[in-house]
Amino acid sequence: MADRYQKLTSGGAGGFLAKRLGLPQPEPLRRHLPGAPAFPGPIVLGGQPSGRVQKSLHSQLAAAGAEVETGTEPRDGHRPDALVFDATGIRDSDQLHALHTFFHPRVRSLAASGRLLVIGTPPEHTTTAREAAAQRALEGFVRSAGKELKRGATAQLLLVAPGSEEAIESTTRFVLSPRSAYVSGQVLVVDGDRGGVPQSWDLPLEGKTAVVTGASRGIGEVIAATLARDGAHVVCLDIAAQSEQLRAVAERIGGSALELDVTAEDAPQALARELRERRGGADIVVHNAGITRDKTLGRMSRDRWDSVLAVNLSSVERLNDRLLDEKDPVVAEGGRIVCVSSISGIAGNVGQTNYAASKAGLIGHVRSLAPYTAGRGVTVNAVAPGFIETQMTAQVPLFIREAGRRLNSMKQGGQPVDVAEAVAYFASPASGAVTGQVLRVCGQGLLGA
Repeated sequence: MADRYQKLTSGGAGGFLAKRLGLPQPEPLRRHLPGAPAFPGPIVLGGQPSGRVQKSLHSQLAAAGAEVETGTEPRDGHRPDALVFDATGIRDSDQLHALHTFFHPRVRSLAASGRLLVIGTPPEHTTTAREAAAQRALEGFVRSAGKELKRGATAQLLLVAPGSEEAIESTTRFVLSPRSAYVSGQVLVVDGDRGGVPQSWDLPLEGKTAVVTGASRGIGEVIAATLARDGAHVVCLDIAAQSEQLRAVAERIGGSALELDVTAEDAPQALARELRERRGGADIVVHNAGITRDKTLGRMSRDRWDSVLAVNLSSVERLNDRLLDEKDPVVAEGGRIVCVSSISGIAGNVGQTNYAASKAGLIGHVRSLAPYTAGRGVTVNAVAPGFIETQMTAQVPLFIREAGRRLNSMKQGGQPVDVAEAVAYFASPASGAVTGQVLRVCGQGLLGA
């Protein structure tokens, strides 16, 4: 959907006026284009001498074709595309000055749509209380840096458990590339084995079967197209009322269509049977189907409450129970399950007690299910979109819509492809060390955790 304010303030008289008045000037974000380099510009890599990750990261980035610079002093006119600091060697608060030493002289030279990345250790994996405090301090630093960055740049914190240094490539490829255009101020944890390495990073899902619910339109349609772009055969699932649109989407991306009401009593068995007979199982399941029935709590009928919980949460639980059944699993070993939650499930929203409850429930589902599936190498994660430009948000009243667009560090709404890229990251066979996590795709929204 068009953001007329962004167009107005992007240059010319509108841009001049916005600057003089101190109004937000949203920067057009650089997003991934097929065939483009994974890393658009030079990456400056630094860290504590005792850091665990810098060596592995340097090798991975160089092998991926990145221009990596280490040990270089800041210089006039140099505009790095990314600043990366390995902070795993920071053992106590006295050493946190290393963050200032590295970033202070460089951060203002970061290129438009640049990336700031700090790599640390999960506090629960540290050996002393002082080290745990210092590593926890990294989160406050990164979240604040993300709110200071300009021109579409982002900041992330990657926590790497000891022994997982070789498992970070999928995550660093995501957070350092244009694929993470609308993700900022986030914390991701890499803990465990990397999973399978794709034969091609351009087609990481080649030979995989993916299922996307609610795939006939909106975010679900773009998720389906993105997974197909990455090589998967996508089973596009939606209700019969969306049949025409569903089949058009499936035909366009070279997938297949399945009409199914996820709330039907026999839906889990019907889906399992379809996947078994037609595809031999599934590698990726994306639970995207969702509805809203907004009313304030005092005006909300029981029917509005029940319908939202049934579609958004209970159906996901029932489908996963069947697809992950220990005696007859449909999701293959090493499979990926991704749930589409919402920022409403984290921060809440007026008139959405039912919707927010369902989306918060998905987060609880993901976090409780992940340890259960870990033995089979199956990861379970969630994405939580903020304000995304869709036909649904286009119908929101003007002033509420503008508030949704501006109440984040990037001062703009995201695009459906931003959610889809996050789903594709979780779906990658190389993301096996990332599970039980919730990634906000919200431009670092100013509300919520």
